[in-house]
Amino acid sequence: MKKIITFGELLLRFSKNDHLRLSQGDYFTCKYGGSEANVAVSLATLGNYVEYVTRLPDTPVGRAGVMRLQELGVNCRHVLFGGQRIGTYYFEPAAGMRSAKVVYDREHSASSELQPGMLPWEDILKGADVLHITGITAAISRSSLDATLEALDVADRLGVKVSFDINYRKNLWRYAGADPRATIGLLLSRCDLMFGDAIEFEWLCQRRQPPFTATDTRFEMQMDEYREWFEQLHSQYPRCRKWLMGMRNMVASSRHLLTALLYTSDDGNHYELLRAPIHDINGVVDPSGVGDAFMAGLLHSVSAFPDDPQRQLDYSLAASALKNTIPGDFNLATDEEINELLNK
Repeated sequence: MKKIITFGELLLRFSKNDHLRLSQGDYFTCKYGGSEANVAVSLATLGNYVEYVTRLPDTPVGRAGVMRLQELGVNCRHVLFGGQRIGTYYFEPAAGMRSAKVVYDREHSASSELQPGMLPWEDILKGADVLHITGITAAISRSSLDATLEALDVADRLGVKVSFDINYRKNLWRYAGADPRATIGLLLSRCDLMFGDAIEFEWLCQRRQPPFTATDTRFEMQMDEYREWFEQLHSQYPRCRKWLMGMRNMVASSRHLLTALLYTSDDGNHYELLRAPIHDINGVVDPSGVGDAFMAGLLHSVSAFPDDPQRQLDYSLAASALKNTIPGDFNLATDEEINELLNK
């Protein structure tokens, strides 16, 4: 069984029940989440061996977060305890014509104050097959970015493949000298497979995306334009062999059209562009973590179906589609449920 390492910040998410606004009601509910933890939980649910690496305060709240991940099958033996607080965010779900809202409270969190040299990357990555990182870890602080680059140096030295989720969050890049596009580009140049949504691809390459305006599953994709887009990006970042792009059109807050494209190569020379079917999700419960479900689906399916890139793409999309039906950040869809959806 492959060993997968995910590295990032564990968060505590606060929200109100029954689609109340953040300014309404007296009580918050809370759940643990965070992009890299979401990927770890999804991979563990699918039967993979996965270790999660982060820094948390040595408090009941920090310890409870580790306990929750362990309950879901994630190995947390390399979690580092230190610092004063856990990062949090406040989530107001979409309803009708009202868009979702996210308010971050992550400054001076234990993870944002992580420094190079704090984590024993040689031990963590020994025997690992994949290290998964995201642009969020690079955004929260300069020292967190430096710790990420330290991990990449060790991964390259040990021959560990790197997976990367763009995860561009404009409001997080606040430290002095932060350069989001250059930094994301630097990380992307060192990865082997990646995920981003179409808006993030557009931001990264500063090129308008072909519109995805599907209102039903018969929508025709502009594949020639997408191919040009991927070819441009691959010429800039030739190391990456799998480019997964997710696309969503929100017809209503509870109805989303979801699809994906995969630009992939086995040998690094001959690339093919594959498209997945469109999923019409009528009855969205919680779209948080949908991109993380995509990434976990890809990491799992690359191992499960190594010679079938179309199956890899379809599996990733099905995993992401099912996440929309599950409350909270974590995708708890099983391999059996994903394959059942694929075979319908």
